[in-house]
Amino acid sequence: MSARGSIDALRETVGSAERMVVALSGGVDSTLLARVARDVLGRENSLAVTAVSPSLAPSELSGCRQFAQACDLRWIGVDTDEGSREAYVANGPDRCYHCKSELMDHLLPLAEAEAAVVALGVNLDDLSDHRPGQRAATERGAVFPLVEAGFSKAAVRQAARELGLPTWDKPAGACLASRVPYGTPVTFATLSRVAQAEEGLRALGLRELRVRHYGDVARIELGPDDMEKAFAERDSVVAAVKGAGYTYVTIDLEGFRSGNLNQGVVR
Repeated sequence: MSARGSIDALRETVGSAERMVVALSGGVDSTLLARVARDVLGRENSLAVTAVSPSLAPSELSGCRQFAQACDLRWIGVDTDEGSREAYVANGPDRCYHCKSELMDHLLPLAEAEAAVVALGVNLDDLSDHRPGQRAATERGAVFPLVEAGFSKAAVRQAARELGLPTWDKPAGACLASRVPYGTPVTFATLSRVAQAEEGLRALGLRELRVRHYGDVARIELGPDDMEKAFAERDSVVAAVKGAGYTYVTIDLEGFRSGNLNQGVVR
């Protein structure tokens, strides 16, 4: 048996399925899984699917499309409508459960038609965070090959680098709704404002970031390498975020923390 966390271990895990439908979000986890599924099972036995909705930034959708073309993946985008679910819009701590349920409602018919299993790019580190979406996926029969093969986030990045994937050092991402504090309704207008603000900051060369939405206030979280640059280009940062519709622009001095809004949530 191959060492856990190795590409060979992942190939063995993926190879145990005859056909696979992979949820492709564009991050390093899902791109690694989609690429290995394509390599091991073949193009006709693997399908990459991207959920298209206001919670996915436009740049992420184009990134998925480009990645699929570069790796010769069989790929489609499907329109999901989590915004029609009252529990999702209400944005309680279980919001991700309802979002993932919507995703599975679209993936399962595709998997049935393909006689395939649904696979998500979840790694071992994800299991320690508040991720109710994982429960929704598990309840509906999805599998997590990266977890089964023993992949931490660091191992995912190492494997992606070994395979030459352009996403190997891509900053961690999450759906745009994760920028909205629990209890604040998730609306199309809010998601659009967050997306525009983050795109504006990335256009300035900032990479690891989140724009947390607090009404008229934008609280920006930045990675350590971006903090100094943001202060040096303060006027441009303010203009980019105000251009998205925010009145006040703040930078969180604690910096970027993935899953920051999950603090205090009972798991």
